[in-house]
Amino acid sequence: MATDNGEFSFAGSNGNSNAGRNGLAKIQTHGKKNEVCHDDSSAPVKAQTIDELHSLQKKKSAPTTPIRGTQGAFTPIASLASLTRETGPKVVKGDPARKSETPKVSSHHATPHHYAPTLSTSDSSLKFTHILYNLSPAELYEQAIKYEKGSFITETGALATLSGAKTGRSPRDKRVVKDDTTKNDLWWGKGSPNIEMDEHTFLVNRERAVDYLCSLDKVFVNDQFLNWDPEHRIKVRIVSARAYHSLFMHNMCIRPTPEELENFGTPDFTIYNAGQFPCNRYTHYMTSSTSIDLNLARREMVILGTQYAGEMKKGLFSVMHYLMPMRQILSLHSGCNMGKDGDVALFFGLSGIVLLDDYSDMEPETCHPNLIRDLLQRFLVIHILPIHDVCYLCFPPLDMFDLGTGKTTLSTDHNRYLIGDDEHCWSDNGVSNIEGGCYAKCIDLSREKEPDIWNAIKFGTVVENVVFDEYTREVDYSDKSVTENTRAAYPIEYIPNAKIPCVGPHPKNVILLACDAFGVLPPVSKLSLAQTMYHFISGYTALMAGTVDGVKEPQATFSACFGAAFIMLHPTKYAAMLAEKMKKHGATGWLVNTGWSGGRYGEGSRIKLAYTRKIIDAIHSGTLLEANYTKTEVFGLEIPTQIEGVPSEILQPGDTWSDKKAYKEALLKLGGLFKKNFEGFLNYKIGTDNELTEEILAAGPNF
Repeated sequence: MATDNGEFSFAGSNGNSNAGRNGLAKIQTHGKKNEVCHDDSSAPVKAQTIDELHSLQKKKSAPTTPIRGTQGAFTPIASLASLTRETGPKVVKGDPARKSETPKVSSHHATPHHYAPTLSTSDSSLKFTHILYNLSPAELYEQAIKYEKGSFITETGALATLSGAKTGRSPRDKRVVKDDTTKNDLWWGKGSPNIEMDEHTFLVNRERAVDYLCSLDKVFVNDQFLNWDPEHRIKVRIVSARAYHSLFMHNMCIRPTPEELENFGTPDFTIYNAGQFPCNRYTHYMTSSTSIDLNLARREMVILGTQYAGEMKKGLFSVMHYLMPMRQILSLHSGCNMGKDGDVALFFGLSGIVLLDDYSDMEPETCHPNLIRDLLQRFLVIHILPIHDVCYLCFPPLDMFDLGTGKTTLSTDHNRYLIGDDEHCWSDNGVSNIEGGCYAKCIDLSREKEPDIWNAIKFGTVVENVVFDEYTREVDYSDKSVTENTRAAYPIEYIPNAKIPCVGPHPKNVILLACDAFGVLPPVSKLSLAQTMYHFISGYTALMAGTVDGVKEPQATFSACFGAAFIMLHPTKYAAMLAEKMKKHGATGWLVNTGWSGGRYGEGSRIKLAYTRKIIDAIHSGTLLEANYTKTEVFGLEIPTQIEGVPSEILQPGDTWSDKKAYKEALLKLGGLFKKNFEGFLNYKIGTDNELTEEILAAGPNF
């Protein structure tokens, strides 16, 4: 029966001719004349097709592409231009998966330039290369998961990805163009991390990288900043082929506001990351299929043959080590925090794992463990390589060496604001973080040991080379199946006590951290200005040799300025700038040993973290300045006689050794290693005369 105003009714089944199958009622429609029958319980959707419906799902937002000058070329297009050819792909903004974003080009605009095609026209000029510009983390997740094998969302929402064959930096494949300017400004020769190349070879590699990027359907472009001090910030552009790399740099660099992006203009420095494509080994200066090339005159960096994202981070840090001192700004490889009263402390210390050179390009028959052990021991003894980060070998790792000094642990203090954990500048305005994020080691990570890092691994964070459960996607941070150098990159805002913006006043304390496995350095000592320079240039810590060939003897290692792998100028130039700023602003230098006491590694015991924290607290509060001091032999260090919460008997290292003769032998041995290391700096004059150089030398071991 129909209703009075009836749209439809159910007809009965008792003999009714309208009964359906099995006696069920039929639904009868009784639409009003000239009307469409529909469900009017809600307004109809404003779409005629499924595609239109999907298009309504995404709310339009403010454009991330600079608006100014939109009548002309899109600004990042110039970054992909060939230097040698007139023709090439048409570079446009947008995702090639969205057909509407690939424009049609009329025949008289067949190339980016307005001239008739010539014999130099190539197939590449017939294609489009799409630029995905400053995508959001959510968009980059979609790109990575859809197009990059090995990309997954973990249980906590982070993006897990793989860096390919290289799971660490390749320092011996990093080169710098030596030209008329850099040959005089940069540190070259023995001990320097700067390996030279010429301009022509750089341009060959640049062209190779640009050709590869332009051969792709799409590339990712990030326009971002370095240095939180707005007066001295640097504009950087990163052109890459992987969403992983784009998200990594989104996290690690400072993220511009829409207004800043609109007025971004020409970048100060550009990275071309074509790491999925190898360099040509037959090219001059190339020693493997990997090459990381810096051209400071052109303000460009080219990456070939490695997908390890840390190359971009540390490459830009090297650039800042060149650009900032030219402005009389000191660049520093340090952690930095600030108390609630505005007192700033800098923390210097080496990273937690030994750096080995990358031998992944060796032929299998030559890559024998005995050869590697020999190379390893040779490197440890004569200190050819700076000690930083990790470059893993092409066979399962031998015993790794813990040289963690506690820089990250001690600079992360819930009672203080974190300005940054790794890279900083010290200018006339105070200190500022260079980066917009943190790049934390994840091996053996736990909520109990590192709660801040643990909680930061969530949506937006990139976790590299980690292993996770196939079904739950829960990460096993103890699993080293891919590499021991597992990492997480996340915005600094993910740290609860981060100071935003990441700037602070001039430092009050400069803390040099050493993990002394010889057991002869005191837990803390106050340094004179000359001693601070000496130990800053030395950059000492020690390796624990573990069970490699049964070796138990600690090995000293030195990394100038606590970051020799990244500095561009001679170490004494950074040291002189540090001393000048410390003297001007009244900062105090401290040497803190987080290593062994009562004997060397294997005989004594490591100084308890609780004691070291008490020492750091006393430095922050200023009470340690008021303590009574005595002076040690050989190193001439001033040691406090008492610190609240720290047993007085451990403050004098000689008193903790039962074998006094063994202590004296270990002390003299370490002093000799310091002297030998410093020989490389003797011929470099600091300042206008040799007075400062002699003062620094006198601040070292004396016996």
